[in-house]
Amino acid sequence: MNPDFYYQFLSLDARAVLHGQIWRVVTFIIQPPSGSAVFIVFALYLYYMIGQQLEQAWGPFRFNLYFFSGMLFHVIAALLAYVITGVVLPLSVWYLNMSLFFAFAALYPDVQFLVFFVIPVKVKYLALIDALYFIYPVIQVFLPAYGGNALYGVYYKANALGAVISVLNFLIFFLGSRNMRPYTPQQRRRKREFQQNIRRAQRPVQSYANGAKHMCAICKRTELDDPNLEFRYCSKCNGNYEYCQDHLFTHTHVK
Repeated sequence: MNPDFYYQFLSLDARAVLHGQIWRVVTFIIQPPSGSAVFIVFALYLYYMIGQQLEQAWGPFRFNLYFFSGMLFHVIAALLAYVITGVVLPLSVWYLNMSLFFAFAALYPDVQFLVFFVIPVKVKYLALIDALYFIYPVIQVFLPAYGGNALYGVYYKANALGAVISVLNFLIFFLGSRNMRPYTPQQRRRKREFQQNIRRAQRPVQSYANGAKHMCAICKRTELDDPNLEFRYCSKCNGNYEYCQDHLFTHTHVK
């Protein structure tokens, strides 16, 4: 409604933060992705869809940790840039939000998106295009026509720094913890309680057609269809629902 108010009082201004306006380290995340209402609706829908899938796969704790660590890196980078160079770089979370697509592509590389609502393209290929979008501002800032521009040079530098920080946040978080399962204390307790309930219930061994012992409640595949498939029961579903590795984190929980 009033972009000038945002930049005067809510944006990530390192000079203002160091002079007491500490609320800016949080309020800078509400900057809209565009001035176009149509693009804003499209972008927020895309963020919501990707964020929902990542939260189901990672859990709320890990998903929030990813985003808040990215916010922290942006604030630290803005403060260091101002202290070292004396230049205020107005960083936003645009590239941080875009980096969620890398995480989504790493988890679901073969999921297809309809480009222009018509052309099916796998996410792993779209991620390569997204990578070019991150590389471009970094190259751009070294070109005299952009980085040396007295009026807009600061914004080009801010875009380049935001792109680098967001990629580093993705690499540090995702690649550094891909083989780990970071649970909160509440999640660890829930897991223990679930395992105890399973032992108490003494779940009977299921028997399906042709002697199969496991069957996915979604795709109906068994270990006879693919001996490499892994099956797990979902602790959040109300009932004995077993899922294969492809649907364990993507199914709708039965309540």
